Amino acid sequence: MSAIGNGGRGAWRVRAVQTARLAAALVCVGVFAGIWAGIWAGAAFAQSQAGASAPGSKAENTTNAPDTQRKNWYNDPFFALSNAISACPQPLGPLMTKAEADDDAHYRVERGTTCWLAHKCSKPNSYLYDADIAAAIRQQLQGDALFAGTSIWITVQRRFVYAEGCAGPGFDSAALERRLAAIPDVEQVFVRVSSDPQGALPYKTLSTAP
Repeated sequence: MSAIGNGGRGAWRVRAVQTARLAAALVCVGVFAGIWAGIWAGAAFAQSQAGASAPGSKAENTTNAPDTQRKNWYNDPFFALSNAISACPQPLGPLMTKAEADDDAHYRVERGTTCWLAHKCSKPNSYLYDADIAAAIRQQLQGDALFAGTSIWITVQRRFVYAEGCAGPGFDSAALERRLAAIPDVEQVFVRVSSDPQGALPYKTLSTAP
């Protein structure tokens, strides 16, 4: 009986020691978890306070400063053939905001490739003709007597030519349209010229852009 009792007491001591060690380990885990939780909470609080107190944070500046600057994002040919009328407002031409350029990107691809798919262009995109068309217009029409006393800008986009600006009442718009249409690879010509720079204009300007 005594041997059995001693064996039972020995086993109980072993279990007691194991239980104590397990309890101590759990306490340590809890302590360290609490410490790390406090550290992370403090860091998060400090970061939130710093962000809230920063008067010129990047996020705030981005929100309060939308990109409204107009640029020629796609480098479409846009230039003046004449500038005799200083009061003539410059056309808007290909200038657009970043948001407008992003919105237009898909349509430029679609419109540009339609010409090739219809077997009307040898180049894969009709916008690829624009630089050569603009160079030919400069070479053939820059300084021409037709533009005496005028201020006219040229925009070339996917083989379409836009002539916009101001001229005297006797200006021959039809002659300008014929001259531009005769340039190789030009598909369409739009002449929008006003004889009154102070009146309603037939083209968009920076001040009338939406």
